[in-house]
Amino acid sequence: MQTKSPVPSTDEKMKSVKAAWDKAPAGPKKDAALKHYQAAEKAQAANHDGECNRKLDAAKHALA
Repeated sequence: MQTKSPVPSTDEKMKSVKAAWDKAPAGPKKDAALKHYQAAEKAQAANHDGECNRKLDAAKHALA
């Protein structure tokens, strides 16, 4: 039986940040978050999970 890790996977984090971005009102915070999210997508495609997670954290921070 597998237990779920308390740390979300990169895929789960991508979905979470994308959902938060989708709900955010238009403006400079959303624009900044999009740039970080797009960088995270590139990092994920290159299998750089650490960089992807850093960019996702930056996107979440930009939306806060």
